[in-house]
Amino acid sequence: MRALSQSPTDPAFVQDPYPFYHRARAAGELFWWEDYGQVACAGYATVKRLLKDRRFGREMPPDLAPPVPARLQPFYDVEAHSMLELDPPRHTRLRGLVLRAFTSATVEAQRPALEALCARLIEAFPSGPFDLIDAFCKPLPVITIATLLGVDTARAPDLLAWSNAMVGMYQAGRTRAMEDAAIAATRAFTAFLADEIARRRATPADDLISQLIAAETEGERLTAAELTSTVILLLNAGHEATVHSLGNGVKLICEQGLEAHASSPEEAPLLSEEVLRFAPPLHIFERIAREDVEICGHAFKRGDRLSCLLAAANRDPEAYPNPDSFNPARRGPSNMSFGAGLHFCVGAPLARLELQVALPALFTSCPHLALAAPPRFAPVYHFHGLEKLLVTA
Repeated sequence: MRALSQSPTDPAFVQDPYPFYHRARAAGELFWWEDYGQVACAGYATVKRLLKDRRFGREMPPDLAPPVPARLQPFYDVEAHSMLELDPPRHTRLRGLVLRAFTSATVEAQRPALEALCARLIEAFPSGPFDLIDAFCKPLPVITIATLLGVDTARAPDLLAWSNAMVGMYQAGRTRAMEDAAIAATRAFTAFLADEIARRRATPADDLISQLIAAETEGERLTAAELTSTVILLLNAGHEATVHSLGNGVKLICEQGLEAHASSPEEAPLLSEEVLRFAPPLHIFERIAREDVEICGHAFKRGDRLSCLLAAANRDPEAYPNPDSFNPARRGPSNMSFGAGLHFCVGAPLARLELQVALPALFTSCPHLALAAPPRFAPVYHFHGLEKLLVTA
């Protein structure tokens, strides 16, 4: 197995990680990423296969898990009940309960509200250069998921701030200050949700929190801790990735001169999939060996970590001809941006709907939308999104 070195905080890598991903794929099915001290995979077929391999999961075996510092315990108490971090049988039960409330019909029913929200946000655009991330890409998904859950949308700034602080725990090069901010956000978020959940228990409404409270399978319902963790996961994951996807998509469309193409609702599904393939919001999904297992000639020990490079898989020429070319009419295999297997993103239908509604709405209303400054990506790896997106409408 070849060893490769690439700091995830290197400025050149932050702006363009794909040259490294190409080197990683050329190294073979697996390579050793020295900066992380673990095995990684970058090819489409290998990433897809290992994401679906049930000998790998998300939970570190308890006897191998390092102790959690007391000051970080509140964050990991929430993580302990998040279905994103769990394996069967707990993952199966939690995901089943969420899917009963988070149906495709529930998602599709958001389309009229999404269209109306896009119109309101666009109407409020200023006349001069402005940051589209703050004016459009952030409020659209956070208001959408808050509305779906039944949370007061006036609290959207708080939800954004708490989410941004909490996801800092997953970023490369996290600092003590980032950890302290994440803990403060976790405490504030859980206190806020305790009040929200108590109100819903007393007076159920037609919203996702009420449905999650009522949902049950085989006589079991979500515990209070599971319910809190699930709502935090849906709020955080329900907007964080879409913010990056929208920003990345608008950047690409403007740079490629595809504004007219992007205004077509009929073309939106394929265009959105190409945005997700070409510039996904999440670049790594980590797996943990649940047992001793040999894969691709490498012997994994129980508890060994494996990084599946989703963004690298999306640029594999064996899966996508001319993968470094942005082609809004591209057809091909499903991209890896939402993962695969047991932990395939439960919010993928909502994320896709948001892109398919928002991009045509934006470029139909603003046919002359243009970049006002060269966009730069923020140092937020494992995520990949813009610091800001200055435009004129």
